[in-house]
Amino acid sequence: MPHPALAQTDHRPWPLPKSPWIMKQQWRDLLFLHWEVDPAELRARIPEKFQIDTYQGKAYIALVPFDMKGVTGRLCPSVPGFSDFPEFNVRTYVTCEGKPGVWFFSLDITNSLAVWAAQNLFHLAYRKARMTYQNDKGKVSYTSTYSAQEHFSAEYKPLKRISPPEDSLDRWLTERYCLYTTSKNGTHFRGEIQHPQWDLHTAEVTISENTMLDGFTLGEMTTPLFCPSLDVVVYPLTKLQKD
Repeated sequence: MPHPALAQTDHRPWPLPKSPWIMKQQWRDLLFLHWEVDPAELRARIPEKFQIDTYQGKAYIALVPFDMKGVTGRLCPSVPGFSDFPEFNVRTYVTCEGKPGVWFFSLDITNSLAVWAAQNLFHLAYRKARMTYQNDKGKVSYTSTYSAQEHFSAEYKPLKRISPPEDSLDRWLTERYCLYTTSKNGTHFRGEIQHPQWDLHTAEVTISENTMLDGFTLGEMTTPLFCPSLDVVVYPLTKLQKD
């Protein structure tokens, strides 16, 4: 049987990769928090290979807390203590060779082995952090602490289900089907993913503390968005052509 992530594909902006997917996972209780940010601040922190992606001339940076379930290879069973853990991302949006995608500044999780694997196999900026996650009757309590200078604490819950128009900001911020990354030796990669279209809700959020973006000058915050659950498959990294 096809994986649930492949149940819907007609919403994708380009066809599925020809190579088979190699990893599966499920994202639960995912929250999108976005702020406007000066494109020049992003440009100084991202390799020139990737163009800063903007919506109506504005760039955005995001915090994305969620809970990961069933993270494992295609033919591998889930492993207790390894396959399930909370994750907290700091991300923005770039494009390369006509494909818009995600650039991660950091990806915090609690699992040391998963950090090592993601750093070495996918060249992503994973870090081990102290994190807590709890869903109490639909209200999520979430904390992530990487250091004394980088901490996030919030409570959130979904409100109203929405179906953003194709040309809307909410659709632009969320419907991304690849990530970009650069290895330590300067090689650039694209990593494709597949999942059904987001089941988006507006969200009520109370942020107790947030120092994760203290290095940026933030503008207006967009409407918080929530997704209860999303099945995802991951494809092998593809090396990008040199300029």
